[in-house]
Amino acid sequence: MAAAGQGMDPLRVGFVGAGRMAEAIAQGFIRAGKVEAQHILASAPTDRNLSHFQALGCRTTHSNQEVLQNCFLVFFATKPHVLPAVLAEVAPVVTAEHILVSVAAGVSLSTLEELLPPTARVLRVSPNLPCMVQEGAMVMARGRHAGSSEATLLQTLLEACGQCEEVPEAHVDIHTGLSGSGVAFVCAFSEALAEGAIKMGMPGGLAHRIAAQTLLGTAKMLQQKGQHPAQLRTDVCTPGGTTIYGLHALEQGGLRAATMSAVEAATCRARELSGK
Repeated sequence: MAAAGQGMDPLRVGFVGAGRMAEAIAQGFIRAGKVEAQHILASAPTDRNLSHFQALGCRTTHSNQEVLQNCFLVFFATKPHVLPAVLAEVAPVVTAEHILVSVAAGVSLSTLEELLPPTARVLRVSPNLPCMVQEGAMVMARGRHAGSSEATLLQTLLEACGQCEEVPEAHVDIHTGLSGSGVAFVCAFSEALAEGAIKMGMPGGLAHRIAAQTLLGTAKMLQQKGQHPAQLRTDVCTPGGTTIYGLHALEQGGLRAATMSAVEAATCRARELSGK
């Protein structure tokens, strides 16, 4: 059964902006049975992205205000530079009943609150692309007027898309560097891992499948066992064995420092976009 909204009415969820992240979140809600497709309304300027929502069975519109007028929980999933104009457009129809959630990278809670009515209940979410397969890593932060009930509702819904934790807003930009951008970093490592096997004679398709499965299996072990990565790494190593030789080569190539620098650079860029 879909989650209930206010009173006994079904929860109606809106998306202003219908790109890949909005689609991923909506898809997670529907697959987990959190929200019925017919109770999701998405808006976008053209039909290009709306067609993906239509394929899910959702309703669509070209009017952003219509989304606010029909849904009390609304996700703003526009490009960051477009969001201020969108908020100015919908502000006249925002009520005390709305819960407004931004997934726009680099747009702070204070900026959102400045552009909306004074008591608007605003939260900020940093998702990542694996939300599309319900294995996302998300963090959320609440604004001044969003209470524990709003945070609990949002967290419960987002857990349909993966892991979601509430954090101080200062951690949101770090999450963007770690997990939002981290998807690309992991893909680069997976590609390099497979290419190493290809160099040694393994067929490409097989190498990439095994590399992806190795990442998946390792991630599950880290999550389920709750171990520090260093412990699992030690468990794999044997004195004079293959793994320690490979790790030595990675350290010589500067993998650890390069990865830390990549997260730092992405976080700093997120902070620049936030105006911090």
